[in-house]
Amino acid sequence: MDVLIVDDSRLARTELRHLLQAFPDVAVVGEARHADEARAQIQALRPDLLLLDVQMPGQTGFELLASLGAAPHVIFTTAYDEYALQAFAVNALDYLLKPVQEARLAAALAKARAHCSAPVPAVMAPAGPAEEGPLAPLTAQDQVFVKDGERCWFVKLADIKLFEINGSYTRIHFENHQPLIPRTLQQLEARLDPKVFFRVNRQQIINLKWIAGIEPWFSNTLKLTLRGGPEVEVSRQQSVRFRELLSL
Repeated sequence: MDVLIVDDSRLARTELRHLLQAFPDVAVVGEARHADEARAQIQALRPDLLLLDVQMPGQTGFELLASLGAAPHVIFTTAYDEYALQAFAVNALDYLLKPVQEARLAAALAKARAHCSAPVPAVMAPAGPAEEGPLAPLTAQDQVFVKDGERCWFVKLADIKLFEINGSYTRIHFENHQPLIPRTLQQLEARLDPKVFFRVNRQQIINLKWIAGIEPWFSNTLKLTLRGGPEVEVSRQQSVRFRELLSL
């Protein structure tokens, strides 16, 4: 399991390296002192796991995660206990207080092994400004990092049933949440699997696996009911495509 240590303290990085020597299946592939270094090393090294500090010069660990186009699993290591709830809100595997104890580190690494036994999912970060250049396509099993104000989530794309335009933002529907992100549907559609996500009209993209009912609608269009709501109307042009897509 390849690990990248991200911490502005040289002593903290050295201590973590020393502790990790007790785990022969763990390889420290690099260190980063701040978010900019971490982004470059994540892209170059593709580690399985980040041991990530919260408070660093420039951007915090949370802001680093929100800025990434793809992210490994995360264990936070910090001297501050007040960020624990925020850490678990973004589905961090664990939250270790400094000085890190070997027993706690061992338990956290056990969680990481369980998650890293499968390929590490890509993570889309729709919270910040749109990145320049093409981004990697995502599958339904990938996780996306979603941030709306002070609230953050890691949510599997398969659990998102609807994307819809809301002014200059896009609203995401999953579980009981409907956060807004500063992305266009065009940006999202370019990264979503067309076998799973379908543009029903100019305003909405649905997850086909969440369809609970289909009925004919006006002017040869269709109305779809998603599990747990809402209902969406498919445009005339997209109704033709929808029938072709789902026909034998």
